[in-house]
Amino acid sequence: MILKTAAEKRVALCEALKNAAADGKLLRFPGAFMPLAARAVEEAGFDGIYLSGGAFSASVGLPDIGLTTLSELAAVTAQIARVTQLPLIVDADTGFGGAINAARTVMEIEAAGASGLHLEDQIHPKRCGHLEGKELVSTEEMVQKIRAAVDARSDKNFLLITRTDAVAVEGFDAAITRTKSYIAAGAEMIFAEALRTADEFKQFAAAIAPTPLLANMTEFGKSPVLSADELTAAGARLVIYPVTTLRLAMQAMINGLSHIHRHGKQTDALINEMQPRTDLYRMIHYQDYVDFDASLANDVVKN
Repeated sequence: MILKTAAEKRVALCEALKNAAADGKLLRFPGAFMPLAARAVEEAGFDGIYLSGGAFSASVGLPDIGLTTLSELAAVTAQIARVTQLPLIVDADTGFGGAINAARTVMEIEAAGASGLHLEDQIHPKRCGHLEGKELVSTEEMVQKIRAAVDARSDKNFLLITRTDAVAVEGFDAAITRTKSYIAAGAEMIFAEALRTADEFKQFAAAIAPTPLLANMTEFGKSPVLSADELTAAGARLVIYPVTTLRLAMQAMINGLSHIHRHGKQTDALINEMQPRTDLYRMIHYQDYVDFDASLANDVVKN
């Protein structure tokens, strides 16, 4: 399968966002913590892929408190971007430091093939956006980071999103004030973390218009789990489901391992819940590699 280039995916995302704004629609980006999960998201018919810092850190056995590195994030970004036609948005946390670090983060994540990323206004190291104890950098420092990010990208279609955690720390009105400064500095989309009601989503979207609002529909968080229709009505233009695939996969693994421990084997009931080998091979394009290998062997024989 010939994949779109990174540049083509970025253009596609820009066009999709323009169309969503014009038509009042919502783009949906489930999280993928590994490449095969990204293929599952694509096959399910979604608009794009999201790489969550929380899901990624959990997948390597670490809490979401800024312990993973830029190099690790860039590596998994490249792995995911390589296997899907969909645009990929990456959670780049705080940019791994100050403004100069944020600039390098943009360079590395763009070079890895992503279509965009978001930087947040927490201090470094950060905390999960739905936990207590968050601290923010000043508005001035965040503006400096955003300007550095804008200057660092080489593709103007690489989407720069700014996340604010100010609602939980400074209050709703203060978050709006901060966000307007971020937009003036070059933020092209706003991710308002931990909004508490559908009405808050609506008010935030209206306050920053025409800049689009990204909604986070993580489970077990401070925000209510709203439907796509409810988010569309509130004025959001893109929604992420950041940790959903990880949570689904982990619970299925826990249940399956418990079953084997209890029964002493994989019973038919458990096997019936597994992905069949044929489906797995189709998702990893097994036959394409077999055919390619055979064609190379034929070329050697002919020569």
